[in-house]
Amino acid sequence: MTSPHDSSLGRSVAYPARYDPSLLFAIPRAPARASLGVATDAALPFTGIDRWHAYELGWLDARGKPVVATATLSVPADSPNLVESKSLKLYLNSLNNTRHDSAGAVRERIASDLGAVAGTTVDVAFGLPAFNHEPGPVTDLDRLEVDIDDYGPPNPAHLAIADAGHVREALVSALLKSNCPVTGQPDWASVRIDWHGPRLDPAGLLRYLVSYREHAGFHEQCVEAIFLDLQRLGPLALSVEARYTRRGGLDINPWRATPGLAQPPVHRELRQ
Repeated sequence: MTSPHDSSLGRSVAYPARYDPSLLFAIPRAPARASLGVATDAALPFTGIDRWHAYELGWLDARGKPVVATATLSVPADSPNLVESKSLKLYLNSLNNTRHDSAGAVRERIASDLGAVAGTTVDVAFGLPAFNHEPGPVTDLDRLEVDIDDYGPPNPAHLAIADAGHVREALVSALLKSNCPVTGQPDWASVRIDWHGPRLDPAGLLRYLVSYREHAGFHEQCVEAIFLDLQRLGPLALSVEARYTRRGGLDINPWRATPGLAQPPVHRELRQ
């Protein structure tokens, strides 16, 4: 079994001079999910994807002329493995001096290589989503005047129901922060929670999100933990999406939701 400490994270690694799919590093999802109470032999309590935005992508065309591009990569949440971010950066850089007959051939190669590591079909599309504001009316948790003194570990005791009446609301915050579990580097994100159920206590929700501030966890695992903690409050439907800021030419945007829900409109934030 591979672990993050076996990867290239936190190590000095030579810039790849040629195409090398072996640079990609898989991290099994099962151990982190087991620690959250998700049985490995049971159906997942959520649906979702991990959407990556790649800003630094290039290769050589058939005549040796460099080509530059951007791409959106989508890995299903039910894949057995997630792809470690530094390994993905190194892999994409390994394409820089490799000739391809067409952009389509590059897209197919990336999709095939990522799919082999993730253990499922991975969608690859050139281009990035547009910048946009949060769609629809939202409650901005960051505007709350509230005292906070809990910065970790993540504390679901802050979560509470304000009243029993059912509501549909979208709550957003730009204050989600966690740390890489290997290097300790900070990971910054905005989060959107679409909630259908008894009204949440907004101050408690903000305190809960801030309690991730010193937590060491991968982006995908943090979003799953947030989803599962909120799910225990009994919503009729729930969607959690985090949009992390860019590092090394990549940003990660995990989304987890009640099975059957449609993915929120895809967009990028200005911080991305």
